[in-house]
Amino acid sequence: MHKPKVFVAGPVSWNRLVVLDRLPEARPHTVFAAGHRTTVGGTSAGKALNLASLGADVTLRTVIGDDEAGRSVLDVLQRAGVDVIAEVVDTPTEQHLNLMDPHGGRVSIYLELPRLREPEHDERALAALAAVDAAVIDLADHARPLLAAARTAGVPVWCDLHDYDGAAEFHRDFLDAADHVFLNDDGFADRDALLVFLKSLDKPAVATLGADGALAVVDGAVHRVPAVPIEEIVDTNGAGDAFFSGFLVAHLAGSGVDAAMAAGARQAALCLGSAGLAPEM
Repeated sequence: MHKPKVFVAGPVSWNRLVVLDRLPEARPHTVFAAGHRTTVGGTSAGKALNLASLGADVTLRTVIGDDEAGRSVLDVLQRAGVDVIAEVVDTPTEQHLNLMDPHGGRVSIYLELPRLREPEHDERALAALAAVDAAVIDLADHARPLLAAARTAGVPVWCDLHDYDGAAEFHRDFLDAADHVFLNDDGFADRDALLVFLKSLDKPAVATLGADGALAVVDGAVHRVPAVPIEEIVDTNGAGDAFFSGFLVAHLAGSGVDAAMAAGARQAALCLGSAGLAPEM
């Protein structure tokens, strides 16, 4: 069986997760955490780890600082079998403080962001990109130039637009370059508006709907999949990346839309029931 090869470009981070009984109100007061820990984060790390756990051969091009946070991120990724092309910069590794409640609510506070001034490993990244079955280019300015590189190499481009509202200019390059589009429903007032947007695209588009599963529009046909029930939600971080990864690996194996969506839902459920960005962590 052919082992899928996937190139991922985008952000990684080292995060502190703080679990609260409920997210704090916007007023001065004191709250006590139910627990806290540090762990790897970032949408590209989440996709790389989930893809690797599903048996894909994964190369991740990302940006980190020359600091303990960056070394911690690299350690997690490399132990999972991800081939990392790291642009190491003189600014800190991306770091977040994530406030989380038991029901999946989250407030993410960005503490640090790296700045890539001049890439040093473009040749290696372009060689890796040309040898894969799919290129996942995530939302980050340092990943943006790889959209055109993937198109030039003739590699299908997969983009996750996250909470895109159909209008934000930051996402436009990614939407235009993508052969396959993913997003969630957070940016739309209702599901009808979301469906209208998906139908307006001339490319396969998938939207995750949280506890309501996901829907897709492919060649004008609407497909739906329910969420896979789980006994306990342990951690919502990475669930969307897990769905994306399950769908992508199934698609590369030749599955149709419905089977790929079901595979995505299964991987998301496994992620929700684990304490890391991917089930194997």
